[in-house]
Amino acid sequence: MQPEGKEKRIGVFICRCGGNISDYVRVEEVAEALRGEPGVVVSEVHTFTCSEAAQSEIMAHIREKGLEGVVIASCSPKLHQGTFRNMARQAGLNPYQYVQVNIREQCSWVHPHDPEGATAKAIRLVRAGVERARRARALTPVVVEVVPQAAVIGAGLAGLQAALALSELGITVHLLEKTEAPGGHLRNLPLVGEDLLSGLLEEVSRRSNIKLHLKTQVLSRAGGPGQYRLGIQKEGAEEELEVGAFIVAAGFAAYRPQEGEYGYGWPGVLTLGEYFRWLKEQDREPFFEGRPVERVAFIYCVGMRQSQGPHSYCARFCCPAALRAGRLGAEKGLRFQYHLFRDIRAYGVFEEDYRRLREAGAFFIRFAEKEPPQVEKAEEGLRVRVKDLLTGKKELEIPVDLVVLVTGGVPEPQGPLAESLKLPLSADGFLAEVHPKLKPVETLFPGIYLAGGASSPKTLEETVASALAASAKAASLFLAGKLELEPRVIEVLEEKCDRCGKCLEVCPFGALKLPEEGPVQVEEALCKGEGACVPVCPQKALQVKGYEHETMEAVIGRLAS
Repeated sequence: MQPEGKEKRIGVFICRCGGNISDYVRVEEVAEALRGEPGVVVSEVHTFTCSEAAQSEIMAHIREKGLEGVVIASCSPKLHQGTFRNMARQAGLNPYQYVQVNIREQCSWVHPHDPEGATAKAIRLVRAGVERARRARALTPVVVEVVPQAAVIGAGLAGLQAALALSELGITVHLLEKTEAPGGHLRNLPLVGEDLLSGLLEEVSRRSNIKLHLKTQVLSRAGGPGQYRLGIQKEGAEEELEVGAFIVAAGFAAYRPQEGEYGYGWPGVLTLGEYFRWLKEQDREPFFEGRPVERVAFIYCVGMRQSQGPHSYCARFCCPAALRAGRLGAEKGLRFQYHLFRDIRAYGVFEEDYRRLREAGAFFIRFAEKEPPQVEKAEEGLRVRVKDLLTGKKELEIPVDLVVLVTGGVPEPQGPLAESLKLPLSADGFLAEVHPKLKPVETLFPGIYLAGGASSPKTLEETVASALAASAKAASLFLAGKLELEPRVIEVLEEKCDRCGKCLEVCPFGALKLPEEGPVQVEEALCKGEGACVPVCPQKALQVKGYEHETMEAVIGRLAS
């Protein structure tokens, strides 16, 4: 805090944002209003405060005028918080003594028809920002040394690929697999995955810094980012692994139709995985249970995209897999194929399979969700009835030898693993990423990443891409050797804590501990500073650094004035 009687020297810099702000907020008027604020020694406008020229000018003001706080009124801090923190650091100012005020999303973009009101609101917001800068403390990141070895949970395609990528960078990897053999779904994809799997396993066997643990269950997670401790059970014996980061590549389960669903359980009704295994054993004249096979019907979206049910999502890989199965079948003499679909999702390279299959003479028949195909037994095999939307709902009756149910991926029973690792689940039941577009493969915890089907069903290509992304994220920690964590964490006002323990009940990260004596303690490496514990404390003994009680009360008061 600032010594008594000494006013902090603060600079205010307002952005036009190329007209995004200045078209609706009179930025010169805002700058003029702030020039009269106590402690404000410079208040000026820039066309783009994020530009190199503007940053150079701001850094010059910090050095020449001895600024002890900077307020930048521009866009959302989500865009340029890192930019301005680095700028402050280069100029010799603690990066946590810079305050960003959002007058684009909160003023110009929401009040485009009221420039006067938008301007008045911007002035109040910037004044509140000045009040916060006046009280801002110099903070330093929490620095943690990173244990120089990683863990990958799951030895399917994603896990094998992630382990190899980390190994390539010289990082020791513990590859944990709960079953008796690595490979995951690749083991069940003959004609598609066997060559890929054999190549990966051969490469893993050559890497001395990959330690494969089979029949191994993960029981618990302790410690914090950079210094995690995984409790594992290997062939009945329990032990602990210390790792700096780990990747969860636990995969997904294949949807298994219920007995009687589209005739499942009848002779000749197979899932897609069963069809692949059957097809591998056939030559140019396929047989099923002693009978020749000439006609095959594929029914898409079985168990997926349910309007009423737990699997409302598209599993992504089912259409490409069915098209590949169709192509492979055509190569073995299955000339009559009927692909019954709701929508074909053959994006990217999979379009080629779709095109070639159509050229080979396959029939594509579109049905409505509310009128799905009916599979019936017939004298000489099976029969499928369907109303084709492409021919004006004409009802078709198709005699076939095999029916292939194109099933997708559903969450592996992740409950025990998610509970052991203290990771949240998504609405669909998979492990949750922070954000699928802004922070894919990341979890709420630094140093814990998701790969492959652990977060959602994926094609083989997407699985590899996510594994490489997760390994790149993890590798950045190991190569740096240390981890810098956000210093805006919970602090305890020890003289106020009465040890009631209510804060421990609401902390989602397990960052608060109650020792046998004394006040609550904070494990800063685990704390995210989200503040759920602050309002439940009856004594106001907890506050977030940078958002102290006195600071926020003063900021709110300044907003209202």
